[in-house]
Amino acid sequence: MPPAVKMDKQTSILILGAGTFGLSTAYHFARAGYTNVTVLEKCPTFPPELSAGNDLNKILRAEYEDPFYAELALEAMAAWKSPLFAPYYHETGYLLCNSAAAPEKSKKSLQKSLESIRQHPAFKGRITPVNTREDIHKVAPAFTGPMQWKGYFNSFAGYAHAADALTAVYSACIALGVTIHLNSAVHSLTYSGDTCTGAKTASGTQHAAAVTVLALGASLGAVLPEIKRQVVAKGYPVAHMQLTASEAAQLRGIPVTYARDLGFFFEPDPRTRLLKICPSTAGYTNCATASGLSLPPDDSALLPARDEAMVRRLLREALPPLADRPLVGRRVCWCADTADSEYVIDFVPGRKGLVVVTGDSAHAFKMLPTVGGWVKDVVEKGRQDSARWRWKEGSDAASADISWRVGRTTDFKEVEAEMRRDPELVKAIL
Repeated sequence: MPPAVKMDKQTSILILGAGTFGLSTAYHFARAGYTNVTVLEKCPTFPPELSAGNDLNKILRAEYEDPFYAELALEAMAAWKSPLFAPYYHETGYLLCNSAAAPEKSKKSLQKSLESIRQHPAFKGRITPVNTREDIHKVAPAFTGPMQWKGYFNSFAGYAHAADALTAVYSACIALGVTIHLNSAVHSLTYSGDTCTGAKTASGTQHAAAVTVLALGASLGAVLPEIKRQVVAKGYPVAHMQLTASEAAQLRGIPVTYARDLGFFFEPDPRTRLLKICPSTAGYTNCATASGLSLPPDDSALLPARDEAMVRRLLREALPPLADRPLVGRRVCWCADTADSEYVIDFVPGRKGLVVVTGDSAHAFKMLPTVGGWVKDVVEKGRQDSARWRWKEGSDAASADISWRVGRTTDFKEVEAEMRRDPELVKAIL
């Protein structure tokens, strides 16, 4: 199928959303010499408050059950060492294990992930088996808990300081001539027949474009309801703990630590001394919306009690002195999940000039340096050649059992009674 739009470097390109996918797309178009690139972002500040990428840190690793994504992750990790991204990449290593109580599903997922990299030349000499507490102490001597964990340590992995990396790409886009409008929530797309002609903001401003790219993350269904349930907003809980200077120094340089059935944490943030901890979960939907689609709620600054309990269980296993300390920065991070954890980068069927990039499925931030290039290729070709990244009509991400996630997806309405907020937020609300 030939491109619906004849592309040249002056073609007007409108990108909705300035998160990971949107900014990377703008950056790749601008770097390739496109001179008419505009981004609309609903949040008034940057990084966008609602972007999943606006975070202290995100894991950078190449372990995947599917070798296809392992190779893509390796390409992205190489790009993280380029001048734009290198300041935000910290190669602390990755400790991936299961606790003694882990379900069989979690054990199988870990084994598949290990197999995707075990024989790969890039990981020669970088993988160390972990079978005992002493094995863990060799790579993380600060951990004092019982840790009857089994898995491995991968020294070729680490994390990115996510919000800072997004800000760097934002600045690079501005330097390349991209126009970015903050505080510009999209009310609707505009059409002439079956051709998308741009978007209209909530304030009534019209933005015309030959090509419109939807990079709206978990909020996609609010603007493109025909996405239906092939992509659903799923929330993943996040908590933090404020450490003292001496506590943070003691944990400086620890590997990203992920007990697959319990949760994961990072070394403390050097500026704030915040320790970020995420419990393992299959995610939350929020289907109490007018459309019935799962969409992010207005308020996500809370944490279900069951997840706080999981955070404390993880800390009792690895860092017992911190297990009962107060949590701060409770929130739910909303991602756009697909039924098979595959991305969707494709033209919207029946619409000309309208492209969607979605389905991050909580494993996309590592692709920040590269994903925009994949979007640009689809736009320039006028089609998606990879079947796995095409529009997934009829799939249902809400009910899918994701092989690498532990537990059962739960709707927000089921946990309303156990939501907990930071004390200072409770005071502000009252």
